[in-house]
Amino acid sequence: MADSLSSGLGEEQENENEDRERDGKAAKTEKNKEKDRVTDTQRSNDKNGGNNGKKRNLSDLSLVRFITTELTRGYFLEHNEAKYTERRERVYTCLRIPKELEKLMTFGFFLCLDAFLYVFTLLPLRVILALLRLLTLPCCGLGGARLLQPAQVCDVLKGFIMVLCYSMMSYVDYSMMYHLIRGQSVIKLYIIYNMLEVADRLFSSFGQDILDALYWTATEPKEKKRAHIGVIPHFLMAVLYVFLHAILIMVQATTLNVAFNSHNKSLLTIMMSNNFVEIKGSVFKKFEKNNLFQMSNSDIKERFTNYILLLIVCLRNMEQFSWNPDHFWVLFPDVVMVIASEVAVDVVKHAFITKFNDISADVYGEYRASLAFDLLSSRQKNAYTDYSDSVSRRMGFIPLPLALLLIRVVTSSVKIQGSLSFMCVLLFYLGMITLKVLNSILLLGTSCGFVKEANMEEKLFNPPPSVVSSRANSRAHRTKTVHIPPQQEPTVDKGGASVAADVSSPPSVAESSAPTLPKSDSDTFLTTPDGDDDEKIINTDTGLEGLEPRTPKKDLLEIDRFTICGNRID
Repeated sequence: MADSLSSGLGEEQENENEDRERDGKAAKTEKNKEKDRVTDTQRSNDKNGGNNGKKRNLSDLSLVRFITTELTRGYFLEHNEAKYTERRERVYTCLRIPKELEKLMTFGFFLCLDAFLYVFTLLPLRVILALLRLLTLPCCGLGGARLLQPAQVCDVLKGFIMVLCYSMMSYVDYSMMYHLIRGQSVIKLYIIYNMLEVADRLFSSFGQDILDALYWTATEPKEKKRAHIGVIPHFLMAVLYVFLHAILIMVQATTLNVAFNSHNKSLLTIMMSNNFVEIKGSVFKKFEKNNLFQMSNSDIKERFTNYILLLIVCLRNMEQFSWNPDHFWVLFPDVVMVIASEVAVDVVKHAFITKFNDISADVYGEYRASLAFDLLSSRQKNAYTDYSDSVSRRMGFIPLPLALLLIRVVTSSVKIQGSLSFMCVLLFYLGMITLKVLNSILLLGTSCGFVKEANMEEKLFNPPPSVVSSRANSRAHRTKTVHIPPQQEPTVDKGGASVAADVSSPPSVAESSAPTLPKSDSDTFLTTPDGDDDEKIINTDTGLEGLEPRTPKKDLLEIDRFTICGNRID
C-alpha cells in the first residue's frame, strides 16, 4: 500500500511539472508572436514613411523650385580675395598705360627733335669753326697739338657727307617718281609700302654701324696697329648709305602723298589698317622689360618719322596749289586721322602687352630715366659719343638721311629770290637756333629730374665702358679652365695604418667649372628679374646644385635699338 501511494504521488507531481512546462512554452510562443506582429507593423510603417518621403522629395524637384533657387542663390567674392585684387590692379595698370606711354613718347619726341634740329643749326656752325681751326693753325704753328679734335673731325665728315649727298639728290626728279608710283595699282603700292618699312629698319641697323666705323677710323690713335681699309673707303660707304637711305625715305613720302591725293582714299585706309595689323603681330608674344624698351624706342622713332613725312607731303601739296591756305584745310582731316590712328594703335598695343606679360606701368618711368641718362652723359667731359649718335643707337633714328630729304624738298618747293627772301631765310634760321637752344635747356632740366628720381647720379661719374675690354674679359673667362688635382686626406683604418683616400673637393670643382659671371652696379637697377627655379642644374660629378652657365641679363643702359634681347629684336 505504501509503495502504491508513493508511486501515485510521484506521477501526479510529474504531470503537474509537464503542465507547467507546457503553459510556459505556450506563453513564450504567444509573446514571440506579439513581438513579430509589432516588428511587422513597424516595418510596414517604415516602408510607408519612406514612400511618403520619396513622394515629397519628387514633389520638391519642380521647375518653380529650380527657378527660385537660381534667383536666390548667392556667393562671396571675398573667398578668393587675392585673385580679384590682382584683376583690379590689372585694370588700373591698363588705365595708367596711356598716360605713362604718352609721357615717354613726348619726351622721346623732343629728344629726336633736338637731334634733328642739331643737323640744321649747330652742325653747320661747328663745321665752320673746325674749318677755321684747320686754316689758322698752320699759320700759328702746331706746337705738337692735334690739328683737329676728334669731335671736330666727326663734324667735318658729317658736313662733307651732307654736301655730297645733297648734290647727288639734286639729280633725282621728285615729279617723275610721283607719277611713276601713282600709275601703280593699290595692292601693289600697299606691298611696296610694307617693303619700304622693312628696308628702312635694315638701313637704320646697318647705317649707324657704317657711320660709327667711319668716325672711329678717322679719329683712331696712330699708335695702334692699322686694322682697317682706310678712311676714304669708309667715307665713300657712308656717302652711299646716306644717299640710298634718303632715296628710300623719299619713296615712302611719295607713296604717302599718292595715298593722300587718291580720290577714294582707299590706299590711305589700307595703309592705316596696316598699323592695326601690328597689334596682332606683337600683342600675343612674350615680352620682357628689355624687349618692351626696344619696342617703345621704335614707336618713338616711327612717330617722329611719320610727322616729318606728313610735313613733306603737306609741303609738296601746298606747292602744287600755289600755297593756297584753303587746300591745307582739305589735307588737315587726313593728317589728323593718320596721327590719331598711330596714337590709338600704340596705346592699345602697349596696354595689352603689359597686361599679358604682367609688367607694371612704372617701367615707362625707368625708360625715361634711361633716355635722360644718355642725354646727360653726352654733355660730360668724359663723353665718348655725340648726343645725336647716342639717340641713333638707342632709337634707331638716324637724322642725316631725313634731314637731307627735308632740305631737298624745301629747296625745291620754296624759291628764294631777292634780298627780302634772304632776310626771311636768315630770320628763320635764327628762329630754329632759338628753338634748338630752348629745347636743349628744357630737356636737360627734365632729364636731371628723371635721373634723380631713378637714383642714377652715381653712374654719371663712372668712366665710359670699354666694349673691347669687356669682350676680351668675357672671352678669357669662357676659355679659361683651371685643373685642380684631387686632394688626398689621410684616414686611419681599424689597424692604425694611414690610408690615402681620393676625396674631391666639391666647392673648388664647382668654382672652377662654372664661368665667372660679370657683375656691375647697374645690375641692381633697370634689369629684368631673373628666374632662379628653372636655371638651377645638378652637377653629376659633385652632386651639388649650381647655376647653369648663361649670359647675364643686360642693363637697360646697354640696350640699343637693334640689340638682341632674349631671342629676338623688337
